Amino acid sequence: MVKDLTKDAPWRAILTLSLPMLISVAFQQMYSIADSVIAGNWAGEFALSEVGASYPITMIFLAFATGGSAGASVVAARLFGAKEIRQLKTAVYTTLIAFSVLAAVLTLSGLILSAPMLQLLGTPVSIMPNSDAYLKIYIAGLLFLFLYNACNGIFTALGDSKTPLYFLIGSSVGNVVLDLIFVLGFDMGVSGVAWATFIAQGIAAVLSVITLLRRIGKIDSEKPQIFSRNMLLQISRISVPSILQSSFVSVGNLFIQSLVNFYGASELGVIGGYSAAIKLNTFALTCFTTISNSISGFTAQNIGAGRFDRVKTGIKSGGIMSFIIAIPFAIAFFFFGGELTSIFATESGEGIIRTGRIFLQIVSPFYLVIGFKIVIDGAMRGLGIMKPFVTATCLDLILRVVFAYILSPSFGSDGIWMSWPVGWMIALLVDVIFYYYYIIKENAVQKTIYK
Repeated sequence: MVKDLTKDAPWRAILTLSLPMLISVAFQQMYSIADSVIAGNWAGEFALSEVGASYPITMIFLAFATGGSAGASVVAARLFGAKEIRQLKTAVYTTLIAFSVLAAVLTLSGLILSAPMLQLLGTPVSIMPNSDAYLKIYIAGLLFLFLYNACNGIFTALGDSKTPLYFLIGSSVGNVVLDLIFVLGFDMGVSGVAWATFIAQGIAAVLSVITLLRRIGKIDSEKPQIFSRNMLLQISRISVPSILQSSFVSVGNLFIQSLVNFYGASELGVIGGYSAAIKLNTFALTCFTTISNSISGFTAQNIGAGRFDRVKTGIKSGGIMSFIIAIPFAIAFFFFGGELTSIFATESGEGIIRTGRIFLQIVSPFYLVIGFKIVIDGAMRGLGIMKPFVTATCLDLILRVVFAYILSPSFGSDGIWMSWPVGWMIALLVDVIFYYYYIIKENAVQKTIYK
């Protein structure tokens, strides 16, 4: 069911949109966590490291999917807010076609470069074969990843966050069941984990596309174009900076992963511990990103309807929601990080548990910082003010990588984790300056790309 976000009180509109998305995050993370739990306990001695070694590479592909989806979502939300339904349909069709082509190109190049990319990361020889097998299967499913994210973004733009939730719940449950069947039943090891995700994600993607096409087909309008170069350009104006921002983050994570891989597959469990802890950390950050995406959709719809006055209130509401989410994550990860990390490890995984506990204790107190930063980023993207959006994130990443290399010689792997809070705090400071200039002073009204 589509929902107009320009009428309800801002906090109510954002909360209504965000709640199903937050539940979706929980189930979406189940994909990743279930893979790691099953791999860490039943798929082999070094399975957790084998899955984790390719994590930063998979994040690059995910950056393309989510970044592109952000552009489609913002444009669709603006058109829906302006009641330009014919153009909205053209945006949907153009997005699906463009995403399919991009996914095909990345799939072909990814399959060819899978092993070389792992080698560049310094992946230990002992875990290379299974890491490469896992990564290749993941890459083979990129079309599903891209189509699902495209549909998810457009549903959100239309004020409907429940439909993606239903698909995701079914897909996540199916993923866990297939994990157990392939790993425990067929003894397929790490490859079984990858195939379970491939199948579950594929079903979710196909159902999402069918539902989206039927949903927009029921909205009355003049006959739309199936593909529009002009519409693709509009989407690209948001998508390309979002992809670059997300990709830049992922490339930075490649440098971080290379430092982590330096410690080897088994020494102190650093690779496995980082792989486990980063999934828990990603769970928290994805919740903040969910609020940010809601802010983007809310902002874009209201800009389309000429209601800039509602944007400030919406950002404040999103900041409060982010604060409320940050508190329980910070408490749980700081005080129980070791116990949570142990879910991923066998009884012999003391090094994994220690690494995961220390990582989470270092970064979790700063969730309040990164949560508000991500909310401001969402507003900037919804307004179409992309330079500040990219600048703050790139600064965060550059500082994180630089400090990781500076601190790790003196503090070992713990020095890598210390770089997270440094990047977050400085990036927030920069974002606050942008917030004051573009939102408080209302310069976004003149500088938005929609003008």
